[in-house]
Amino acid sequence: MTYATGFRHGLNYVPEASFGAIPSNPAMTSLRHTACSLGHSTAALASEDITGNRQLSHLLLGQQTVSGDIDFELTYDAYDALLAAAFQSDWDGDVLKIGANQPSFTFERAFGDIDQCQRLSGCIIDQFSLSLRPDRLAAGKFSVMGKGSGLATEALDANPTAASSFDPMDSYSGSVVEGGSSLALVAAAELRIDNNHEQAFTLGSSESSALIPGSARISGELVCYFEDAGLLGKFAGGTESSLTLTVSGSGGSYAFSLPRILYTGADNPVAGEGPMTLSLPFTALYDGTAGTSLSLTRTAS
Repeated sequence: MTYATGFRHGLNYVPEASFGAIPSNPAMTSLRHTACSLGHSTAALASEDITGNRQLSHLLLGQQTVSGDIDFELTYDAYDALLAAAFQSDWDGDVLKIGANQPSFTFERAFGDIDQCQRLSGCIIDQFSLSLRPDRLAAGKFSVMGKGSGLATEALDANPTAASSFDPMDSYSGSVVEGGSSLALVAAAELRIDNNHEQAFTLGSSESSALIPGSARISGELVCYFEDAGLLGKFAGGTESSLTLTVSGSGGSYAFSLPRILYTGADNPVAGEGPMTLSLPFTALYDGTAGTSLSLTRTAS
């Protein structure tokens, strides 16, 4: 008996011209990933009939949803289309800014061991996160919401475009600039985009008719070795600052720039005899001069 295994898992995607409509004869692109939980779920509607025997007599299936995460190692030129979707914007040359253009995609998961495919349509990027640690590769996650799904025994595209083959990026080749100055004491950094989508269901269909975005919320956290009171003082005084996180790899670099941030916390607990760290969660604010609360600049090597 053959079972599906993770090492034979494939993931391809293609932009949709119309929300939820799988393109005919699509030219798919392979997507590098370290984990994938994209899937379909259906709500259960339990009858409230009083039966006299304490037992459930009717259970119907209700609203259908598609959701899940795609985990990946940030690699130059491998995720530009999905990064643009997370920003809800288009690349202006080599720069992305937060916008209001919501593209949708069809994803196809392939289970090579058992010759099965799962197609997930009407998918949008609801959230994006980036995690930087000194001892790890630059790790990212796209959180996806979608409209519908189906199964097939053949792939939509038997020969998808290969994904970028550059090495993943690491934290050793990057930099952190805070308030206009290089910050060399950062132990970890997190960045998050939350597009706050809501599903819109209507009578006559179990699938959502639309995925409606809310306000973009940009947030993150710096964890720094506690060297002096400079950053702690910015939090205590409610002083705005700026932040640029740059990560680099064999193909080029990405610079995530936040022109206005406000620290919303500053924890520096003692947990033993080792060095102390200062945890600084922050929220990004819209900057009128930059025209965005977050921009992304790509630079080929």
